[in-house]
Amino acid sequence: MVTRADIKQRILGSALKLAEERSWEELRLSDIAADLDISLFEVQQHFRQKDDLVEAWFDRADQTMLQLPREELAEMSLADRLHMIIFTWLDALAKHKTITREMLWYKLEPLHIHLQFQALLRISRTVQWIQELAGLKAQYKKRIAEEIGLTSIYLCAFLYWLQDSSTKQKRTRSFLKRKLSRIEKCCHKLNKCLTTARKPLKSAA
Repeated sequence: MVTRADIKQRILGSALKLAEERSWEELRLSDIAADLDISLFEVQQHFRQKDDLVEAWFDRADQTMLQLPREELAEMSLADRLHMIIFTWLDALAKHKTITREMLWYKLEPLHIHLQFQALLRISRTVQWIQELAGLKAQYKKRIAEEIGLTSIYLCAFLYWLQDSSTKQKRTRSFLKRKLSRIEKCCHKLNKCLTTARKPLKSAA
């Protein structure tokens, strides 16, 4: 039995295939309907606008990332854990990197302010999933600082990856590793300082 999820994935697959043949800018929902021999109404039942396909593409990357085994991640250092999580997300998009880049430029067009707002929500949502998967449990101000830092690293890695033409994105892997290593060292120093600050002062003899 063909499910709603199956049809949705078929439509997304068609969109990616056609965009590779032309470009994301040229793609129209009517092209997808013609490719799948379905009505435009059927496409609209799953995707109300073209940008919904972009959200579905990034949802797929989120879902791939969230399938990582937590037991395996738990045995890694924080830097290695975040590296694997973020790169699993990036690898899920690798097959259609050019189209992914075109999708982002489409969102950033001056008249697409509503799409840019959705992009901010998307970034926040993905970063929160990364925090969950990495087992980060900071609260209040520390959580906010952690989320800001992680968002910065995630976006820097994503933008670097989009321009990286090296084999298996080796340059991006090294870039992300350096960034995470610095963060891990900073966190270690901060925790050490906080631990020292909490120790009671020895009374004078």
